[in-house]
Amino acid sequence: MIALHDLLSCGRDARVPVCRNTRRDGEANPTIDFASFRVRVGAIAAQLSGAHAQRYALCIDDPFDFACALFALFACGKEPVIPANATPGYLADLADAYDAVLTDADIRANADTQAAAPVASLAIDPNAPLTLYTSGSSGTPKPIHKTLAQFNAEVHTLEREWGALVGDATMLASVPHHHIYGLLFRVMWPLAAGRAFDRAICNEPQHVQSRIEQCGPAVVVSSPAQLSRWPALPGFAALTPVPRAFFSSGGPLSAEAAAEYTAAFGSAPIEIYGSTETGGIAWRRQNETAAWQPVNGVEVRRGEDGALVVRSPHLGHADWHRTDDAIAFDDDGRFRLQGRLDRVIKLDGKRVSLPEVEARLALHPYVAQACVVPLAGASRERVGAVVALSDSGSDALRSEGRVALAKTLRRHLAAYFDVVVLPRHWRFRIALPFDARGKLPVAAVAAAFDARAEGFELLSEARSGGDLHYALRVPPTLVHFEGHFPGLPILPGVVQLDWAIRLAAEHVTGVRDIESVDRLKFTAPVMPGAMLDLKLSHDAARRRVQFAFRLDGRDCSSGVIVYRERA
Repeated sequence: MIALHDLLSCGRDARVPVCRNTRRDGEANPTIDFASFRVRVGAIAAQLSGAHAQRYALCIDDPFDFACALFALFACGKEPVIPANATPGYLADLADAYDAVLTDADIRANADTQAAAPVASLAIDPNAPLTLYTSGSSGTPKPIHKTLAQFNAEVHTLEREWGALVGDATMLASVPHHHIYGLLFRVMWPLAAGRAFDRAICNEPQHVQSRIEQCGPAVVVSSPAQLSRWPALPGFAALTPVPRAFFSSGGPLSAEAAAEYTAAFGSAPIEIYGSTETGGIAWRRQNETAAWQPVNGVEVRRGEDGALVVRSPHLGHADWHRTDDAIAFDDDGRFRLQGRLDRVIKLDGKRVSLPEVEARLALHPYVAQACVVPLAGASRERVGAVVALSDSGSDALRSEGRVALAKTLRRHLAAYFDVVVLPRHWRFRIALPFDARGKLPVAAVAAAFDARAEGFELLSEARSGGDLHYALRVPPTLVHFEGHFPGLPILPGVVQLDWAIRLAAEHVTGVRDIESVDRLKFTAPVMPGAMLDLKLSHDAARRRVQFAFRLDGRDCSSGVIVYRERA
């Protein structure tokens, strides 16, 4: 292990691998070594050292170029600012937080000068500042100011915990490096340990397999949302060689997903619990225990209000830090999360803890995960529940219907809560709307109760083998009714086809590259306010998705979407 601040001045062997290239990069060498890394860092540092800007927003998607720019800024004595994303509106909100922006294009423009750049020993301040932005639960960008010393302490913790397990494996990732989890596991830990990280993003098991074939032994750095989706995809259980470990962070992995990984690979993913403010706090493997074990060097205790309180070298100070997570210890010194302490609201004068409602919902066999949010706009404050269904829950949805399922779950909650605080609005999903960083933004959950951009309201969705089942509501105010037809509004057939294609594309790769639509039929009109059932049946071998809309038990439209094979 090399201290991060010594990375550019150490005597590490120039041949040590840093990054595995992807074939599409067109570079002759499939591996970028430490000597090339230092050359690239030196070239960027030379470019930036004379600039007046002091704070640089790093909006670089390529992980190798990002790492080079990051350490070049440290070497120049400048401050990296890492936004959660690089959308124009988001960057505009952060305009006061940085003086200049560095993009992939800026780094590529610099590449031509790198061959002539001297490889000098570059000193880095061990306490160099670094600012990350996190949206938190409210969606408002929040700055987290840290130092390189905090990251250095954490990568050494990671190496002590799992260095022997990871060994010489390449770090594959399905998460970006613009947040602390991806930054640590995908960039900083490999750099400090002298092991390679992959340049590609692995979104599906087929991508993981392709990268394993090129990179060799690997570990996978991912999120609960992605890991929970993979077992249903082709190639999941056939990864060869099996990754040495799957890491997961950003939220709890469902017990169902953990069991699927245990069955396929012999052990559950290693889940990391922590935050941008605290760094890593604890870990678990659910095939061993559902409780959390503090990582090496981190002390935890339970505050008087039940909150988790932490003292850690990753904090940058020696004081205790109170979190908003409630915990309960077991007899082995591990702890279980009891929900958030800061999500308590009043409904009809009664206090209700939304995490407690979520936890009680999760006890029902129909529920895999649940999130409960306040809903604005009603005359009386109400809450809505978005529920990711278990297999038995999906079966109940198809056999009993959405309304009956909601009543079942309300009866379950009524054993614990006053009826006035129970959710009145329900949405059923295959998975909760976690973002790319594995977070569950309140705004994304609340959006489930609004009409989608396509116009329909998605009331429920479920999977059954290769079939997908949806319940949609057609709002009476939908713009597509205008002029179609005056005095007798009918939903255009092309809109129904568009909805089927868009929903299919969310679960079937390649559907947006359509070759034809066959056997198209429209047999019954769809009026404003209609409640539609949609079934999608995927035939992967023939690259076809059959769709069928039904209204009140009668067919109203159907067809077959034929898509092209990906190159």
